[in-house]
Amino acid sequence: MAATLTSHEPATGVLLWQGEAGDVEAEVARARAAWPRWAAQPIAYRIETLRRFVNVVRRNEDALADLIARETGKPLWDAHAEVAGVMAKVDISVAAYSERTGQKRLEAALGARQSVRHKPHGVMAVLGPYNFPAHLPNGHIVPALLAGNAVVFKPSEKTPAVGEMLVKLYHEAGVPIEAMRLLLGGPDAGKALAAHPDVGGILFTGSAQTGIAINRQFAAQPSKILALEMGGNNPIVVWDTPEINAAAVLVVQSAFLSSGQRCTAASRLIVKESFADAFIAEVKKLADRLIVDHPHADPTPYMGPVIDNETADGLTESFLWLMSNGGKPIKHMVRPKKGLPFVSPAIIDVTAMTERPDVELFGPLLQVIRVAEFGDAIAEANNTRYGLSASLIGGTPDQYNQYWANVRAGVINWNRPTNGASSSAPFGGVGISGNHRPSAYYAADYCAYPVVSAEIEQPRASIGVGLKDIDISAMGD
Repeated sequence: MAATLTSHEPATGVLLWQGEAGDVEAEVARARAAWPRWAAQPIAYRIETLRRFVNVVRRNEDALADLIARETGKPLWDAHAEVAGVMAKVDISVAAYSERTGQKRLEAALGARQSVRHKPHGVMAVLGPYNFPAHLPNGHIVPALLAGNAVVFKPSEKTPAVGEMLVKLYHEAGVPIEAMRLLLGGPDAGKALAAHPDVGGILFTGSAQTGIAINRQFAAQPSKILALEMGGNNPIVVWDTPEINAAAVLVVQSAFLSSGQRCTAASRLIVKESFADAFIAEVKKLADRLIVDHPHADPTPYMGPVIDNETADGLTESFLWLMSNGGKPIKHMVRPKKGLPFVSPAIIDVTAMTERPDVELFGPLLQVIRVAEFGDAIAEANNTRYGLSASLIGGTPDQYNQYWANVRAGVINWNRPTNGASSSAPFGGVGISGNHRPSAYYAADYCAYPVVSAEIEQPRASIGVGLKDIDISAMGD
């Protein structure tokens, strides 16, 4: 008997969704059987189908945004922004497919030609996260389907309702039911899906711990394509700038947007010592004004709850640990609603700590580090095994060039927040933030593989050297 799964609204604790866990073997088998027919369709057919998907999402925009808001706890405006990202992904992917995996033909001697074309991998497993339960898996699914793969999508066990609705919208648009499969379940289902011999690729978004485990599991299986989008311990450096208020806004956006539950959220504010007190006071003043409430509240909240009480408990415990080990509280983390996973944005100065834990604190917890010299700021930014996103606020063009050249990250911004990366550019990190297979615009690269062909319509060949002379005398009349 299949296990029963449930999903509750973080903001209220109310039961939102209930269903049964899926069957890995059955879902992969159905996708595998459907893949050849989907892959054989002309690219124009697949493009048109996915453009119909955009129209279907647009018709259901309010319902999808409402479901995202209820299941994740993010404010309704933030959920609408996520749905907009879902719709924008198709045109971006079509352009990327043409540019990065399009056909190429070069003429060669004697009427021959050299062709480069791309083939899909087969069945792709997409493992989605809970923070962007529609947009982030969609960023894998669209380019995978466009390239001719079949997809088995396992949403996070914390956001199954959004995953289920997303797949229904694909089916409504005309993506074959058998080629776009939904697998519901927990971590064990994800492990079994990734390990299935008929799965040709694993497209993962989630924690570094899980991503590293996947990488180890398939280190001896180069036949499986792995695209791993993992977390970050992201720095935002604030240096000489007269725009103190704007700089504070950028820091607050970077640290607290989506309740800090973005892999690109700034978790470390590295600030020049000479104006740190005044600047930190400005950041705190703005953070104090942030409204934390349920997704549909009036006035509109900036932040909702984090995903569940376990996460909220972990964040408050992390704040207390930092405070007990040398951190100086600037803005305490509190739990404003008993029994629900709401946490206030928190700021703590960890400059005096001799050892700062290099972990991803996935929530609204900003650590402050004061430094005297710009070189020290760069060194502190690199004081992590992660390497996803980094920003410099202020500074000169020369300092930004120095920052860009020396900071290890896949996204490096100047006078912009660490988050809000565009889907029309590559997105990925280094270190334990990724495996050098960036997604977004570059997702086309891992959804199909190049095949090189030397081609000519009639066989032509000769061997010009290394042959014995023909013995004419041995030949008959």
